[in-house]
Amino acid sequence: MDYNISMFSRITTIINNPIILLYMLPALVISLTLHEWGHAYAAYKCGDPTARNLGRMTLNPLAHFDIIGTLCLLLVGFGWAKPVPVNRRNFRRPKLDEIIVSLAGVTMNLLVLIVSILLYAIFVRINADLLLNEAFMNIMSYLMAYNVVLMIFNLIPIPPLDGSHILEIALARHVSPKFFFYLRRYGMWILLALLWLNVLDAPLIWAQELVFDLADKLVLALYGL
Repeated sequence: MDYNISMFSRITTIINNPIILLYMLPALVISLTLHEWGHAYAAYKCGDPTARNLGRMTLNPLAHFDIIGTLCLLLVGFGWAKPVPVNRRNFRRPKLDEIIVSLAGVTMNLLVLIVSILLYAIFVRINADLLLNEAFMNIMSYLMAYNVVLMIFNLIPIPPLDGSHILEIALARHVSPKFFFYLRRYGMWILLALLWLNVLDAPLIWAQELVFDLADKLVLALYGL
């Protein structure tokens, strides 16, 4: 299994073989939709009906679609969906509930990743010829890879990513509010700089290779090899 997160390699691949979008888009839609649904559902369970009332607690991908974020994920390897609106004043346990809601998206990506690995292993165990099926291998590769990317990327403690909420709660008593003010103000520029300098490539490549290796080992284990 293979997945290249290089921006130029990705763009070149799409230009030379546009049909690859048929493999990328289903994985992208599933990954982003379940990520945002997870936030909305967790917020509702924690006492905040805002996302539900605005029609965001849905598995309809159009409700979560963000054209810029989707294009970035397709072409650059990092992206986002439309953020789920949350009113923290409705939380019954403000700090704990905010952590739960912040982690709900990446938790959904983890679950999708686990299910993807299991399905890949089971389907290949049933029919080994699928290893030679381009459509199957591409869809499974992108489904695993996108969920790895969304998990790691969203845990980065820089606004507007999910990890920033956890960082602020953890350090609120020890760090000046001005720090978080400026972090929120310039967070997007910091992220763009990290992306431009390719700082995030190494951990993402390592994580994806780890997941693909795990999937292949699971197949071998099911075969008893």
